[in-house]
Amino acid sequence: MEIAGDELAMTQHAEWTDQQQTTTVTVDSHELTVAYYDEGSGDPVVFLHGIPTWSFLWRDIVPTITDDHRAIIPDMVGYGNSSMDDSFDRSIRAQEEMIDGLLDTLGLDTVSFVGHDLGGGVGLRYAVHQPDAVDKLVLSNTVAYDSWPIELIVDLGLPAMINEMSVDNLQQMLDGVFTDTLTSDDPNEEFVEGMKTQWDSDEGRISLSRNAVATNTNHTTEIDPSTITTETLLLWGADDEFQPIAYAERLEEDIPNAELVGLDMANHWVMEDRPDDYREELHSFLQNPT
Repeated sequence: MEIAGDELAMTQHAEWTDQQQTTTVTVDSHELTVAYYDEGSGDPVVFLHGIPTWSFLWRDIVPTITDDHRAIIPDMVGYGNSSMDDSFDRSIRAQEEMIDGLLDTLGLDTVSFVGHDLGGGVGLRYAVHQPDAVDKLVLSNTVAYDSWPIELIVDLGLPAMINEMSVDNLQQMLDGVFTDTLTSDDPNEEFVEGMKTQWDSDEGRISLSRNAVATNTNHTTEIDPSTITTETLLLWGADDEFQPIAYAERLEEDIPNAELVGLDMANHWVMEDRPDDYREELHSFLQNPT
């Protein structure tokens, strides 16, 4: 029996959820549930998503590395299957504390870190504040300096806007956000539907708004990328309209041991637009000795 595209996407989303584990991490004195995917063995690599995505973002990238590495892929608090209740900070400062707590719970002292969007901002902060804890750093279409938040996210953080928006209205808006910013004329339904699913409830709707209002430019302007000592790959969608490649070029200049690889015909969701090239560049970088 043939399965429709949106039903297939939901099935894959459900399978990913079933494979996740959960633990409790303290963030600003709050005991929060963190859902995470943990697969493979070898040197550990943390993958962190941004807004408005979740760990499912990395579903097609992870199998490339799990023969040689242990992949740890959390949902940030306020996202996916992690805590969503309306009682805690979801800023990248707080997400950095979550990562620190999760890695401590897992008994990991050193990891490589791969971050996209807000997840890359968390990686920037972590590499500055915990230089001995980050073996290699990969930043993809990352928030940096004063590049964020974009207007859409600012608007989502306005209580007046989100309170007047139904769950269905939000789903329609997100459908446009993902579909219109993929370079393919035939967007991947698995990706689009999978990303929208986490927000398909009133709890999700409010959580997304709280995540949006927690975006704080100060959390990247207050750090100095030139102090990052780890080997860094800037693996960027060159046609990004949200986080333009000019910011990657600036990071390449400021981080002493950084290399920029721009992938043409790739927008913000670079791992969806150019999955084969993304996997190849990432695997090569992680495999090369430091």
